[in-house]
Amino acid sequence: MAAVLPADLLAMMERGVSVIVGSRDAALRPSVMRGVGSRIEADGRAITVYLSRPQSRQLVQDLAATGRIAVVFSEPSTHRTVQLKASRVEMRNADPGDAPVLERYLRSMEHEVQKVGFGPPLTRAMLAHRLEDVVAVRFTPEQAFDQTPGPRAGAALGSGR
Repeated sequence: MAAVLPADLLAMMERGVSVIVGSRDAALRPSVMRGVGSRIEADGRAITVYLSRPQSRQLVQDLAATGRIAVVFSEPSTHRTVQLKASRVEMRNADPGDAPVLERYLRSMEHEVQKVGFGPPLTRAMLAHRLEDVVAVRFTPEQAFDQTPGPRAGAALGSGR
C-alpha cells in the first residue's frame, strides 16, 4: 500500500529540493548519502532517487541486500521536510534518458541553496557526478512522516489511496 502524500508536499518534492537517502545492513548499521537527483511519478506512487555510486558504495550495497530505504526531502530555506520509507527498491544504472531529470534537479537545487546564501558553485560541487556512475533507485513509498522541525515532527502522514 502506498503512503498518502499531500499535494503541497508532492509539489515541493517535484520541484527538486534536498534529498538524503538512507538504508541499513543486516546488522542494522546505517548508511546514508545525499542524492544527486530525484524524480516523482504517478502522484508520488513511484519515486526515483539518484545516487553517485562512487560516493554511495555502502548505501548501494545495503539497498541491494535489504531493499529497505528511507528518503528525506527537505526545503533548505524553510526546513520543511518529509521522510518516506519503503521495504523494496528497484535499482538500475542511469542512462542518457535520466540526464534531463538530473539537470533539472541541479538547477532547482542551485535556486534552493541560493535562498540560504550559497552560490551555484557550491551546489554544483555538492551534486557533482558522472552519468555513467549514477544509480537510479526506484521505490513506492509505504510510509510517510512529517519531519519538519516543530510539534508535528515524526507524525505519520497516513497510508492507503
